[in-house]
Amino acid sequence: MSVRHANALTARWTAHLDDRQNVLSGAGAYPLLALLARHATGPARDDLRAVAPDLGDLGLDGSPTTRLAVGFWSRRGLPLGEAWRRDVPASMRGELTGDPTVDQPVLDHWAATRTDGLVDRMPVRVHHGTALVLAAALSVRTGWTTPFGEGWSQPRQGPWQGRRLATLRRSDADLTALRVARTAAGAVSLLTVPGDADVDVVLALGEPGRPAPAVLPAAIGALTGGPTLPQPAGPGVTEETVEASDDRPELRVATVAFAVDADHDLLQRPELFGLATATGDGDHFPGISPRLSVDQARQAVRAEFSATGFRAAAVTAVAARAGFAPPRHTVPKRVVRLDVDRPFGFLAVHRGTGLVLVAGWVTDPTPG
Repeated sequence: MSVRHANALTARWTAHLDDRQNVLSGAGAYPLLALLARHATGPARDDLRAVAPDLGDLGLDGSPTTRLAVGFWSRRGLPLGEAWRRDVPASMRGELTGDPTVDQPVLDHWAATRTDGLVDRMPVRVHHGTALVLAAALSVRTGWTTPFGEGWSQPRQGPWQGRRLATLRRSDADLTALRVARTAAGAVSLLTVPGDADVDVVLALGEPGRPAPAVLPAAIGALTGGPTLPQPAGPGVTEETVEASDDRPELRVATVAFAVDADHDLLQRPELFGLATATGDGDHFPGISPRLSVDQARQAVRAEFSATGFRAAAVTAVAARAGFAPPRHTVPKRVVRLDVDRPFGFLAVHRGTGLVLVAGWVTDPTPG
């Protein structure tokens, strides 16, 4: 199943991150790798199929929030195989002139228009020897069912101590939105922020000192269930009883706004993406064209989390060379609080399929 394989790629990729602020999209890279695998041969095909064995539907057709576009450009005169022409229709194909001053602006414009300007350039740079470029643009835009209130705060402890940060707060009667997963990385508090259509964002807060390469794969693995702990045992979670006008339990969340950008060179770890063999000289993709080998594979990503919603975009490209009134009376009320006041992870998840669209780690939130 493509969703399972794409999520596995995302989890493996996050396990190789360092602990700096970052964002990536395995879902944005997966269609390109699967398409290349279909038209590869020999060891290059084996490597790619081990990572992306299925070119099946990711389940995003008809989504009101998420778009996935694929584009292909080949050098003028490059012979293309019939199977490739069937897989990549003429509407998705363009031509490279061989002049980077002409070709690069065309590619950059494609990336910008397919992501509403969130990613304004193609992550690969063409040169005179570029024979083809294959790109995928994934964009996500969703509003919250319940917006956050905006303010600012200064954490009293931890790595953000003393910093003035843009803080988002809201209260909700749905305590099931917060789950504490028991994982190999320890307890991870998972807060689902429901989108107003078919995409939710999950905030993942691990135990103090747990780094991104531990927390993010654990959070992805916990999306489909698994053992849990009582809510008060979760990182950042506290519980108290207060006097209120009604006795309905309440979940109070305080987190931070953020905007995260990243550029990834997939060839720094080519084995992670099944590209180790394909980068060497050889006839790796005869289904596309003779004697092709990969010389660039990159991804540019941006994600923004605000009081009203979430938006993100990833472009992946492979290039080959050839106030209320006080209550009148009060009753005891259970209040569960989640305070996200130190580095944490986030996952944008397509609700219908469970596909992780983007995953990231926040160390530098928006200033207040």
